[in-house]
Amino acid sequence: MAKGYAQSQQRRVQQPIQSNPLAIKTKKFALEKNKFIGINMMQLIKNQWYWGFVPLALIFINVIVNLTGVYHNYWIYVLTIIGALAYLIFWAIQFTGVTQLEQYKQLFSKYRYEIDSRQILMKLNDTEGGVIKWDMIKNARKTKEAFILDMGQYQFIYLPFTVFNNDSDKKLLDRILKDKGYEIA
Repeated sequence: MAKGYAQSQQRRVQQPIQSNPLAIKTKKFALEKNKFIGINMMQLIKNQWYWGFVPLALIFINVIVNLTGVYHNYWIYVLTIIGALAYLIFWAIQFTGVTQLEQYKQLFSKYRYEIDSRQILMKLNDTEGGVIKWDMIKNARKTKEAFILDMGQYQFIYLPFTVFNNDSDKKLLDRILKDKGYEIA
């Protein structure tokens, strides 16, 4: 019975992922954990900057109350600043925790990307990888050192300029992003 069971099991065969020969092909690289934390912290500040007015308003109200002599309290300054810093530290710990968890290990694996107008292929090797369709990309931006393709809140593809084989690949990606309707700054 065990023999028949073993013979009836299917074998998994890995097949090469189909790629476009005209696609932009990058060098293999891995996202650094500190870069991941930094980009997410900047995105947090960009998305939630208006919450910075809460501590400023508390400090301003306390200044007025202190100057009018209604209530003298100097602890509000300290507590407001500590609260704002604690909020930022909380998020920094959350993003650092993601880098330590086993289920997110694949975020920091070395990938080679093949990018064309249809899709983005993320390849671990010639047989393993994944496909990202352009409709999954919500926003694209260009910094001094990289292209960042946002797929959702705190999810992104980071493509530093150093992974491209030449300047024409960077220009082609810039053109693809503009053709797809992404505003590149």
